[in-house]
Amino acid sequence: MSQGLLAQLVRPNPRPLGWGIVVALGFIIAETLLVLALKQVAPDNAFGALLLLGVLVISAGWDVGLAVAMSLTSALLYVYFHLEGRGTLVPAVLVFLTLALLTNVLVGQARLRAAEAEARRREADALAAQQAALRRVATMVARGAAPDEVYPVAVKELAQSLGVDHVTLLRFEEPAHCVVLASTDRPGATKFIAGERFSLDGDSVTARIRAGGAAARIEDYHGAEGELAARLRQIGIRSAAGVPLVIDGAVRAALVAGSPASWALPAQAEAHIGDFADLISTAIANAETRAELTASRARIVAAADQARRGFERDLHDGAQQRIVSLGLALRAAQAGVPEDQDGLRGELTTIVDGLAGLYADLQELSRGIHPAILSKGGLAPAIKTLARRSPVPVELDVRVDGRLPEPVEVAAYYVIAESLTNAAKHAEAEFVTVAADLDEGVLRLSVIDDGVGGATPGGGSGLVGLRDRVEALSGQLQVSSVPGEGTTVTASIPVG
Repeated sequence: MSQGLLAQLVRPNPRPLGWGIVVALGFIIAETLLVLALKQVAPDNAFGALLLLGVLVISAGWDVGLAVAMSLTSALLYVYFHLEGRGTLVPAVLVFLTLALLTNVLVGQARLRAAEAEARRREADALAAQQAALRRVATMVARGAAPDEVYPVAVKELAQSLGVDHVTLLRFEEPAHCVVLASTDRPGATKFIAGERFSLDGDSVTARIRAGGAAARIEDYHGAEGELAARLRQIGIRSAAGVPLVIDGAVRAALVAGSPASWALPAQAEAHIGDFADLISTAIANAETRAELTASRARIVAAADQARRGFERDLHDGAQQRIVSLGLALRAAQAGVPEDQDGLRGELTTIVDGLAGLYADLQELSRGIHPAILSKGGLAPAIKTLARRSPVPVELDVRVDGRLPEPVEVAAYYVIAESLTNAAKHAEAEFVTVAADLDEGVLRLSVIDDGVGGATPGGGSGLVGLRDRVEALSGQLQVSSVPGEGTTVTASIPVG
């Protein structure tokens, strides 16, 4: 409670002068009346300590001019009350003025400390707000949010934490141009529009960043030439500071904060802007890395599918055709064997049957490498073929007309084929439902069985490879397999 009272008395900034005069007059009147009353009890006492109370309060709450005036007024009152029955005033007045001066000095020191404490508190609050803003943006980046989602949030958080009216994120383009990616301004103000394009001719913070690859600032845009400088003046920006966004060693963009007043941005503005620029750079780099990884995986899958097609074609046109020819030749030789050589005829029959079995095995292997029905008829006929060959009864709901891009068809085929194989071999299923639907440019698949459940993507069931194949096409594959409740495999693959 005492600390709260002290904080109310000792203010880092003086209160309004008018209120100070009223308070000072009130203390003078109250002190005069109180001393007059007390002198009735102790006539020889001037009660100087009581007169210092007003000096203390005025010194604590108002500026030095009013404090000195209050000190002199209190000294005059002290002189008046001290005159009664006194031969000399000098020692008493000197003591009172010394105490009044000491009171002013001590209260001034207290005010200075209060001002310093207030400044430290504001700095701590500002730092906490900045750190909170950075954490919010960092959380988005860590979550893998797309750069287009990070941009508007980052510029808004930077503007609020830095206390500026204008923040813009611009991407550099050749030759000597920049494009607005995101922008924020004070409510009601004219602002940059995402997609707006500017030339980097003339002088501007953005042009300096592009030219030097380092932080830059302009304290006053008055007289600055160029399209971007003119546009900034048009929306009321007079000073600005910004930093580059460096990605893979190249200056790709600039993050710029502006103020409607000249020479208004703090000295540490570039450092704070740089913290946000680093987060945005990380978001862009992460997105590009993910895109490159997805493209790389897609190329690997496409190359593997191309190799599968080559193997299937070589088997069909080479080994399988040769087996057919050998079987026909053996049948012809068997027909020419004399009837009395039953042993030889039987051996030839065994060999021909073996070749037929080998042909069937190679045909099945060929289907596993790359299904010919998929290349010839498309996804819908291929799914129906899989259902016919499944040892578990299958109910189909296929709503896919026409052909889809080959990588999409191949991925969908293997999702359904692997799921049906798992249902037959591992799930002990008695019934399977297969659905395929093309909805707003996305192929949606589901395979639901009534088996034992408990399947896991890493359990050796081939689901890991399926997920890699689907995600290589920017799709998603999910497996739900509660023990005792069957397994549901769903996939969504963008088409186009």
